[in-house]
Amino acid sequence: MPVHNYPAIHSLRPDRPVHRGAPGKLADVGDVWAALTGAVAGAGGAMVLRRLPRPVRVSVPVCTVAVAALWAVVGERASEGLPVWWWPIPLVLAWGGVLLAGADLIARRLPDALTLPAYPVVAVLLGAAAAGAGDAEPLARAAAGALLWAGGYAAVRLLAPDAMGGGDVKLAGSLGALTAATSWPGLLLAVLAANVLTAVVAGPARLLGYRDVPHGPAMLAAAWLVVLHQPG
Repeated sequence: MPVHNYPAIHSLRPDRPVHRGAPGKLADVGDVWAALTGAVAGAGGAMVLRRLPRPVRVSVPVCTVAVAALWAVVGERASEGLPVWWWPIPLVLAWGGVLLAGADLIARRLPDALTLPAYPVVAVLLGAAAAGAGDAEPLARAAAGALLWAGGYAAVRLLAPDAMGGGDVKLAGSLGALTAATSWPGLLLAVLAANVLTAVVAGPARLLGYRDVPHGPAMLAAAWLVVLHQPG
């Protein structure tokens, strides 16, 4: 009598449905949430800039969209394994970077209301990150990085005042701390990328009749790309 090998019943009608793609869906929800909160933060920051004693009328919609997009990128990096103790650093830098870049492009200045408080904010963020990671080495690099980037720019401003603005020097200290905290190559990459990007943009800008190109946006963009990666 022939023997028929029928599939097991549980293979045809599993007791528990198999759900696929749940991690991806959760990541998508995280990205959307990051974008929404970033939009609120960007709009609020723009409104604050417009109400400073020396106001800068940055575009609220542009800041809203820009911060939302950058926070969504950070959300994506978080879903890829960026440690939770490092999340606040790219988030805060994205927020402050959009506002500062907008101010520099519109008013050709980096407001002290943002560049000076950045120092204690950066110190708190890096201290919390070091505690979360259980590693104080990034703090030592951060202190040295702040001195190196700010000191180098201060020397340039001293020798050639027209080549470097005072706001760029103030900004360099906090950015130097953040990028050096990731790694020494991160600091070097940020400094080089910022200067190369400014030089690349300066050529076409002069052809279009612009006499100067603000350096702050390039500094902020380069630093943010570096801090998307955790200390190594």
